[in-house]
Amino acid sequence: MKNITRGGQFLIKETKAEDIFTPEDLTEEQKMMRDSVKEFVDREVWPNKKRFEEKDYAFTEEIMRKAGEMGLLGIAVPEEYDGLGMGFVTTMLVCDYISGATGSLATAFGAHTGIGTMPILLYGTEEQKKKYVPKLATGEWFGAYCLTEPGAGSDANSGKTKAVLSEDGKHYLISGQKMWISNAGFANLFIVFARIKDDKYITGFIVENDSSNGITFGEEEHKLGIHSSSTRQVFFSDTKVPVENMLSERGNGFKIAMNALNVGRIKLAGACLDAQRRVITEAVKYATDRVQFKTPISQFGAIKSKIAEMATAAYVGESAVYRAAKDIENRIEIRQSEGDSHQEAELKGVEEYAIECSILKVAASEDCQNCTDEGIQILGGMGFSADTPMESAWRDARISRIYEGTNEINRMLSVGMLIKKAMKGHVDLLGPAMAVKDELMGIPDFDTPDYSELFAEEKEIIGKLKKAFLMIAGAGVQKYGPELEEHQQLLMAASDILIEIYMAESAILRTEKNAKRFGKENQKEQIAMAKLNLFHAVEKINSKGKEGIASFTEGDEQRMMLMGLKRFTKYANLPNIVTLRNTIAEKVSAENKYCF
Repeated sequence: MKNITRGGQFLIKETKAEDIFTPEDLTEEQKMMRDSVKEFVDREVWPNKKRFEEKDYAFTEEIMRKAGEMGLLGIAVPEEYDGLGMGFVTTMLVCDYISGATGSLATAFGAHTGIGTMPILLYGTEEQKKKYVPKLATGEWFGAYCLTEPGAGSDANSGKTKAVLSEDGKHYLISGQKMWISNAGFANLFIVFARIKDDKYITGFIVENDSSNGITFGEEEHKLGIHSSSTRQVFFSDTKVPVENMLSERGNGFKIAMNALNVGRIKLAGACLDAQRRVITEAVKYATDRVQFKTPISQFGAIKSKIAEMATAAYVGESAVYRAAKDIENRIEIRQSEGDSHQEAELKGVEEYAIECSILKVAASEDCQNCTDEGIQILGGMGFSADTPMESAWRDARISRIYEGTNEINRMLSVGMLIKKAMKGHVDLLGPAMAVKDELMGIPDFDTPDYSELFAEEKEIIGKLKKAFLMIAGAGVQKYGPELEEHQQLLMAASDILIEIYMAESAILRTEKNAKRFGKENQKEQIAMAKLNLFHAVEKINSKGKEGIASFTEGDEQRMMLMGLKRFTKYANLPNIVTLRNTIAEKVSAENKYCF
């Protein structure tokens, strides 16, 4: 068994390249699944982008039914409930490649397969699963998730929707208003969260859509993007729900909501990947064909820089998403081998990597937004036109930073969860943080290291960046203790450091693993991308580190920490960024597509 790092431990343990999973490790079966999804999207979705932009909700439903017929809605569902029973990596793969052509389908697919189906699969009774999951897995029925209310968004547990037990004790009567409900226009079933009496926590219910049962809808919302994703308000007025349709136990709704979001976050990161690949490919094709001053614009340094940065971000995102997906899959398998049920293993497996899920959600959604923005820029005036795919891709990308908990919430969560894990003894942060403090007080090592091995310096830098995080977060915890969560701007700075470390390390380990098996020359452009990304990570960590240190230190302590930060973000041999970018851009231009 490979050495599997537990959630959050990437920060304090060295991960070896051979111990991580990369997209190049996909099995033949997984590659076939990927290719069939890609072929489905190229045939059914990409040529019909205009229909999605024209708010053709019926067409979204039609495509979802076709996806159901192919089994794509039941990838993660066990075979006994009419699903395909595939592992977590394959589930991520389908989510990745079905989501790239339009955000409307990505949203419908994610809402149905994730938060519409998974709560029943993971928290439902056997009777509930047998009754509802096969219909959802095959696309006979569609699901939606009713959590958000006008006064309850990020603070999910503050909802006002009420569930009152009927006099005969056979039903709950649900009354309240839910908003921003994806798939509301064609859903047959809702996962609804409501409060019973004055319970501290909300409770989940499975509610069938029946207009004669006090369920009404608002008009379709007019949105910036995801135009053909059905988004409506849903109103419940004394809607009768059988008591046996309570999901899990009374008061367990908040827990269900939070765990559904963990899965949703890594899936959302996956859903941002093919969107980037397609935008890069369209941008490169245009830049190759577009001639100005008698030269294709893809040959200009300014455009090369953009193409290289877009490709690098997509490559890094892939590296990190599939690394974490396999870690989750491994943890699920370990738990099942130890006797956990499928439900329990899946829940605990994902929960274990909740920190990584939040990191990935933030990084991939922001990279996707940047990618679409640069895609417009490369196309110039054409990019701003609704006749090209860039304009809709940019608008669709924008929601990703809000979905599944805003990026601000996820930034604070990633650091907050890490500190909680440390306090529970699951991740030893205090020991390494104290060691970093001692190191700062000691005499620096002036020996010249041997950097002859591939990535020797880069891996040393990753180690130093981890020390920078431990130095800042450790000092913050020491100063503020449990009140640290009130210092949101410090948490945001610390979380940016954490994100950069995980993403940069993932790209370096993937590339190192592949260089060992395919040869350095074969991975020349990937090596350039890993190095280019690390350069940006170092610069960002230096900047965010200063911001964080300045916010809560002064005098000698501040001077010592700034000196430590300088030491931890220092290159011995600064890479030539222009050469790295040119190497990447020339490969992408030669292939005329995203090719990694």
